[in-house]
Amino acid sequence: MASKVLAAAVRRSLSPRIPTSIRSLSTAAAAVAEPFDETAGISMKGVKISGRPLYLDMQATSPVDPRVLDAMLPYFVSRYGNPHSRTHLYGWESDEAVEVARAQVANLINASPKEIVFTSGATECNNISVKGVMHFYKEKKKHGVGALYMRRRPRIRVEPQMNGGGQERGIRSGTVPTPLVVGMGAACELAMKEMEYDEKRVTKLKDRMLNGIRDRLDGVVVNGSTESRYAGNLNLSFAYVEGESLLMGLKEVAVSSGSACTSASLEPSYVLRALGVDEDMAHTSIRFGIGRFTTEEEIDKAIELTVNQVEKLREMSPLYEMVKEGIDIKSIQWSQH
Repeated sequence: MASKVLAAAVRRSLSPRIPTSIRSLSTAAAAVAEPFDETAGISMKGVKISGRPLYLDMQATSPVDPRVLDAMLPYFVSRYGNPHSRTHLYGWESDEAVEVARAQVANLINASPKEIVFTSGATECNNISVKGVMHFYKEKKKHGVGALYMRRRPRIRVEPQMNGGGQERGIRSGTVPTPLVVGMGAACELAMKEMEYDEKRVTKLKDRMLNGIRDRLDGVVVNGSTESRYAGNLNLSFAYVEGESLLMGLKEVAVSSGSACTSASLEPSYVLRALGVDEDMAHTSIRFGIGRFTTEEEIDKAIELTVNQVEKLREMSPLYEMVKEGIDIKSIQWSQH
C-alpha cells in the first residue's frame, strides 16, 4: 500500500510538467524518483550544510526521467540477454529492444536507424569521429552510452578505434548495453514529444533567474549569445568577484564554473575564451544548469543565495570599491613587484 501511495505522489509531482497520457510510473521508478530527506544536515569535504543543496548543474549530469528508468528496468532484472546472442529468446528480446532504441534515436535527428552507432558516450563518439578519420588518412597508403550519427556511405572512411567482435557495423566493437540503450531510446522519444514544451518552460525559468539577479546586482554579464543558445545553460560572469570564491560560498547550490571534464584545471574556461570573453571576466563565471524538473521555488532560492554571496564578496573587493568611487580600472597602469 505504501508503495502505491508513493507512486501516486510522484505522478502528482510530475503532473504539471508532462502530458496526462505518459504520467504512469512503475512503483520502482516512483520510489527512485522520491527525493532524499536529509533533515539532519550533511558534512562533506569540510563543508557542512543543513540539507542537500539545490541542483543547478544540469550540464554536468542530470537526473534520469522516471519514465526512462521505467523503460530500462525490465532489461536489468528479467530481459537481461546479450543482444548479440542469436541462439535463444533472451538474446532475441534484447536485440529487438536495441533496434527499437536505434530507431527512436534516428527519428529524433531525422536519420536512418542504419546510420546510428551506439558507443559508451560523447567522448568516444568524438574520438571515433575525429581520430577515426585522421587514422584513415595516416594509414591509407600501405558504462555509459552514446550514439554517433554516421551516414551509411560516408565520403571519408572512418577507422574503428578498438578491435573486438565487430559490433555496430564494425565501428565500435563490444557488447551493446541493452538497458542503457533502451533508456537512451526512451529519452529520445520523450524529447520528440516534449521538446517544445520543455524549451518554453526552461526558457521561462532562465528568464526568471536572469532578471531576478540583474534586478539586484550590477556588473552581471551573460556569456554567449542571448538568443542562439540552449535556455537551460545560463552562464554568467559577475564583475569584481572571483568565480572560485563564489562557488565555495554557494554551499547550498550545486553549480559549476565550467565543464566537469576540465574542473580540475584552474585556467578559465577555454569555451568562454573562444567566445571572446576577457580572461578576467571568464574567471568570474558561474554556470547555472536548469532542467526539466527544476522548480520556480528552486530558482528563487538560488537567486537569493547568489545575490547575497556576490554582495558579500564585493564588500571585500578593493576593485569594487574603486569602481564605486568612479575610478576607471582599465585606465590604471598596474606595476609588478
